[in-house]
Amino acid sequence: MSDSIDGDRTAGVFRAVAVQASLLSGAAHALWAWPLIGASDPRPYVFLAVAVLLALVGAAVLRASEEYRRLYALGAGTLAALLIGYVGWHGASTPAALAADPLALVAKVAETVGVVAFLALYRKAPPTSAVVERRRTDDRAAGGVDGETETSPAGGPDP
Repeated sequence: MSDSIDGDRTAGVFRAVAVQASLLSGAAHALWAWPLIGASDPRPYVFLAVAVLLALVGAAVLRASEEYRRLYALGAGTLAALLIGYVGWHGASTPAALAADPLALVAKVAETVGVVAFLALYRKAPPTSAVVERRRTDDRAAGGVDGETETSPAGGPDP
């Protein structure tokens, strides 16, 4: 297995599918939640927060110059939690609830596809420690002082 999946065509497809699935699921949750803001049900607020999180994960996957397993785990875990939460909420009536709500069906299909895509990316990506070490090595080769790492504005080591 190579140290990076950047040049791997299948990884690009998985990235596109994972981003689209997370954005579609987030949009479905936001569309469901928005009209219910102000009700005594806490789910609309949770769903809006999850929609924002999924949008941020999607943007991070698109903008990342390296492959980060932790980011893929966050995407897969968030989508899986939504799937499991839906089944937990509806229990044995889950199939009937999906049949009655097309928006929920779209969200659950997108979440299932997204979990598979994020897990495939996670499996193909090198460990995060390898990516960080490669970045440090590249920084040193580009003109950094041997043995020193760049520092962030806060004064700590740059991740």
